[in-house]
Parts: sequence; structure tokens; C-alpha cells
Amino acid sequence: MITESPRFGDSSVITDEEPNLEVSGLSVAYDTDAGPLTAVDGVDLDVRPGEFVAVVGESGCGKSTMAFAIAQLLSPPARITAGEVRFRGQNLVTMTEAALAPVRWRNLSVVMQSAMNALNPVLRISAQFADAMQAHGVRDKAEIRERSEQVMDLVGIDRAHLASYPHQLSGGMRQRAMIAMAQLFTPELVIMDEPTSALDVVAQRSLMLQIKELQRQLGFAVIFVTHDMSLVSHFSDRLMVMYAGQAMEFGPTRQVFDAPAHPYSRGLLDAFPSITGPRERLQGIPGSPPALQAMPAGCRFQPRCPVAFADCETVAPPLYPVDDVQARCLLHAPERSGR
Repeated sequence: MITESPRFGDSSVITDEEPNLEVSGLSVAYDTDAGPLTAVDGVDLDVRPGEFVAVVGESGCGKSTMAFAIAQLLSPPARITAGEVRFRGQNLVTMTEAALAPVRWRNLSVVMQSAMNALNPVLRISAQFADAMQAHGVRDKAEIRERSEQVMDLVGIDRAHLASYPHQLSGGMRQRAMIAMAQLFTPELVIMDEPTSALDVVAQRSLMLQIKELQRQLGFAVIFVTHDMSLVSHFSDRLMVMYAGQAMEFGPTRQVFDAPAHPYSRGLLDAFPSITGPRERLQGIPGSPPALQAMPAGCRFQPRCPVAFADCETVAPPLYPVDDVQARCLLHAPERSGR
């Protein structure tokens, strides 16, 4: 019998609770005729039960590749070249497909970027829910029907739409249906890869509020991948800013927004308009992220950085502690910052 998880309560971070996901030194490369190209380079990440962690950055910075690597959903030519992904104490990287199958959906689920592409266009929503449950050993038709109706209720979609095909639903409803499918077994962790990218701003906010309410009810943790920093400003507990395959800054969301420690984070924030205060001219970040085959020798953001200095061209910065965040910027090196 599928029952709702007892993990209820709000989604605030419990600081003394052990992470249920620990990513250490994760690197991913794409194999090409010219050799492997590293798309994710030595990323560390931990997620605690009930926590909402956002991952932001421009397109091509490795966000989705990292998310798929965590879920072990990479396909050739992409492959993990280094690091560990420990979920509930098990290293997913070394597990076989047979061992991973019971973990996916039941303990860890994924909401894809485009629900129209992720959902099977020739199957009704009910059939797709049934496929997921049957793959995990649920055979009773009445039980499948009951759980399908329960998760549709959770995301605010009329049960009648279980009989609908994906094309008969709006974009927002398709995304909610994907989230409903991800909750069939009330997993401990849900990875969401830009689930709002195809929605208008009203539908985006509605979906974000729905996700937070579900998280409050069920207590699952979220890794939320997006290119829109403003979207997660009031929803995430911690924020990772990625650039050129690396984490540039990682820490409490409020601190990153109030006092960004990395010039790239500042640039992303300056690119979004504020709805309060005087009207200001938006400041975009000149240039574009580097190609995988042409990474700068020093700081990867240096060619676009407004405060770069000579060392930035040759010295690759590690992550430095800056109050409660970590920032990959030589401005925070002890010899310069006086820390």
C-alpha cells in the first residue's frame, strides 16, 4: 500500500540534521573527437531533509548537467569522471542500473524542464502514472487509481484530467502533472530542472507557491535548477551560483542577494529589474560564458569581470569563506581581504 510519508512540517532548514544528499568533487565530461570536455568541474553540494537549494547561472554553465549527474540520468557522450554522489549513505555513482531502479521515483525523483517532451504524448496521464507505479511493484488497479487521484489533488488538478493526454493540458498543468508524478511515492528529494522556463510570470509564481506548499506538507528536499535568480529569491534556503562548470558562490539565499560575494553573482542580480525603489538602468554582463574547449587559465569569469586584476589571469581561485557563504574569487584571498 502506498501511503503518504510521515515527513510533515515546514521546509525550513534544520541545521543540526545530517544531509541526505552529499555531492563531493563531482566532475562530468562530454566525450568528443578532440577529447573529453569538462562541463562540471569539482562541484561540492549537500542537501538536508526539507531544504530548498537553488542552482542558478546562465545557459551553458553546467547546471542541468550537474542535476542529471546527481540523478544518474546522464547518457553518452556525457559521463561522470570524478567525485561521489552519496544519497542516504549510498554512492549512486558506483551503483548498477538494477540497484538504482528502486531508488528513482521512490526515494529520489526528477521533474524535467519541458513537461511536453518529458510526458509521453500518446498515453493518458493515468497510464503514465500507472507505468511508474507498476515499475516499482504496485499492481493493484484500485490502489494505482487511488494514489493517482491523491497526487492530482495535491497539485490542484481536477482528477478528471487523469483521462487527458498531455497536449490537452496547459503548460502549467503539464508541469503540475509532472510534479504529481514525482510525488507518487513521496520521495525524500526532488530535482527540478527549470520547471518554470516555458511559463509566463503569473504561472511561474503560482507553480512556485504550489511547490513550496507541497514541500511544507510532505517535507521533501528540493534541488531547483533555474537561470532566473529572481524566481528563487523568496523560495530557496540556500543558493548555488554556477559559472563555466564551477560553483562561484554558495550559501544562504538571503545573504547572497543582500551582499553578493562574487562579481558574477552581482552581475546576475544587476540584470534583473527591481519592483521597488527608483527606476534604474539594467546592467547586463558583457560577453558570454567560455566554450568548454577554451576555458581561461585563471579565474574563469576574469574575461568578463569588471573588477579583475593581474592575478586573475593566471591563478585559479578556490572557494573562500566569506561570512556564511563561499565565494570563488581572489578578492577574498586572505592576503587581499585581510581575513
